[in-house]
Amino acid sequence: MRLTSFTDFGLRMLMRMAGDPSRAFSSADLADELGLSRNHLAKIIQHLSRAGLIETRRGGGGGAVLARPAAEIRLGQIIRLLEEGQPLVECFGADGGACSIDARCGLKARLRSAEAAFLADLDRSTLADIALTPRSKHLIKPQ
Repeated sequence: MRLTSFTDFGLRMLMRMAGDPSRAFSSADLADELGLSRNHLAKIIQHLSRAGLIETRRGGGGGAVLARPAAEIRLGQIIRLLEEGQPLVECFGADGGACSIDARCGLKARLRSAEAAFLADLDRSTLADIALTPRSKHLIKPQ
């Protein structure tokens, strides 16, 4: 299974936020620290905020924070949210795709089962299990 870059970046961002839960992160801070696109992260922050996983605050000391403890956020929940609308294969899409063998296909059920097992396994872990702490300043190589 291949995750979209939207999900990949979202996971990295949430991992970092879980590593310092009292800190409010701006999209610029996260982009700089993780080496990711600020615009892309801003879209992810907006998506996660609408879903209730993070809260955003404006003004001085503002930024994004987790809406609840990382130990209460299951990884499968995050993947489902960020991969929403991205079917594993074309025939899983809302319109069923344009598969010429759909009625005779023996693969579809197996792929659904594998996808469910993948997400169930991720549901056994929480964001707290993969929290990413900040790099120590003395470990960062000078540029």
